[in-house]
Amino acid sequence: MIDLRTGEEHEAEVSESSRRRFARRQWARRWLAWRLVVAVLLVLALVAGVVWLFFFSSTLAVKGVEVQGTAQLTEQQVRAAAAVPTGEPLARADLAGIRDRVEDLPQVASVDVSRQWPDRILLRVTERQAVAVVEVDGRLRGMDDGGVVFRDYARRPRVLPLVKVPAGTGEEALAEGAEVVGALPFRLARKVAYVEVASVDRITLHLRDGRTVMWGSAEQSDEKAVVLDALLQRPGRELDVSVPGQPTSRG
Repeated sequence: MIDLRTGEEHEAEVSESSRRRFARRQWARRWLAWRLVVAVLLVLALVAGVVWLFFFSSTLAVKGVEVQGTAQLTEQQVRAAAAVPTGEPLARADLAGIRDRVEDLPQVASVDVSRQWPDRILLRVTERQAVAVVEVDGRLRGMDDGGVVFRDYARRPRVLPLVKVPAGTGEEALAEGAEVVGALPFRLARKVAYVEVASVDRITLHLRDGRTVMWGSAEQSDEKAVVLDALLQRPGRELDVSVPGQPTSRG
């Protein structure tokens, strides 16, 4: 087949074809750019929607508080102390503030606060456990192993040792007394009528048979317990194990 087009016509056709290819490439580049813009806008819209849903919408708002681990306290007491505002977005709940308010309760040693999606706050409470009963100005109060006095007793539980302290005794001295009580093995603890805490380093055991034991501070309590166990086999009404390497017995 013979091509009868002139050179000018051929050149014009080639030029037109080139322009079309160039236009298609330009359109492809513009479409790619627009696709990226649209994708970015969609992602931003999605993020904005998620932020609104979690932090500003009432859809995931706090509707209740679940309490676990209480025995001395009621769930109502813990909820009242927590003072969790209902209706605010769960994601914005002040967990640290809730924890601080609950731990202000004397009976609470610690509390774990967490979000339970979609609409609950969970409080896992660890209550203090009494290791002794402290007699202060005629009141019987429970003391934990850290020396914290946190509850009242109408009558002394027989399973707990009795600690007597003068009014105004500080927490440090109470903590020392609690440590001494916790260090006593059962064979010795059952012989103790009460523990007297005058100060941090003036702790005395009053035994059921009338004898007294100067214990000193809570330091080396395990060694003192061993020494006292042997010393009780000897005569003497006033025993001193405050320096376990040099125990004394007199009276």
